[in-house]
Amino acid sequence: MFKQALELIKKYDTIIIHRHTNPDGDAIGSQVGMKELIKTNFPQKTVYIVGDDAKRFSFMEDCSPDNIPNNVYDNALAIILDTSVRSMISDGRYTLAKETLRFDHHIKCEDIADVDIIDTSYESCCGLITDFALQTGLKLNVLAAKSLFTGMVTDSGRFRYDSVNARTFRLAAALKEYGFDTNKLYANLYADDFEIIKLRAIYTLKIKFTKNNVAYIITTKDELAAVKADEFTVSRGMVGVMSEIKGVDTWVNFTETESGVLCELRSKRYNVNPVAAKYGGGGHAKASGATIKDLETAMDMLKDLDELKE
Repeated sequence: MFKQALELIKKYDTIIIHRHTNPDGDAIGSQVGMKELIKTNFPQKTVYIVGDDAKRFSFMEDCSPDNIPNNVYDNALAIILDTSVRSMISDGRYTLAKETLRFDHHIKCEDIADVDIIDTSYESCCGLITDFALQTGLKLNVLAAKSLFTGMVTDSGRFRYDSVNARTFRLAAALKEYGFDTNKLYANLYADDFEIIKLRAIYTLKIKFTKNNVAYIITTKDELAAVKADEFTVSRGMVGVMSEIKGVDTWVNFTETESGVLCELRSKRYNVNPVAAKYGGGGHAKASGATIKDLETAMDMLKDLDELKE
């Protein structure tokens, strides 16, 4: 599968790299890593990255999106990373490209690209791209290695999730050979402002439980405005406060915004992806997301999660 992707990359002089909206470390890491991988091996090519603001991950080097006109897509290849559904792709102009290529490790929800490289056995899209580089003999530089390593760390939960296997550590070790400073990296990833620590305390006190012990948090638009934090920090950032509760196998965070209710679904035991897919979302078996129209629909989703069985 990697050979077809490499041939497509070789074919185009202009390449534009997309990833999902509200990016996490894996989305940014795979995007920057892929850009650096291409530029290192094919310096004559012009490579752009596009998308919304990196927000929490703006500390990552060279992650600022390029501002490009539509005509750049003429006779260009668009590479879509870490995204399972069209609605989540940041910058819909990928459809203007001559051809499209996707690398993803989520459960496939729909056909998006002309060539799809999808493998759910990888803990991260960064891990998939790292293996692509190693198997095809492409050279990495320090920034590519550091960016890809960052995505592997974040999407594996610091190598704790059950998606981690022996290959994960082999790939991480290959990246670590490039000698970047992990102490500085971890400081940026895990050192939080005191305001965020206080926010976690607030959200811990908001946790409720269903009859079958599904933990959940609901944040209304008014509550979101009151905490003075962006929707990504509240939605993706606060779902983790429920992850270590004894007796809780499944948890979900609902955040009401102007554009809908953001849903972050997690489980240690059950496959929550079908529930996310039912409501137009997707992701992994035990970590998925969706955006739904209102809190009433959120209660329907919560009921579905409460009824999950092995």
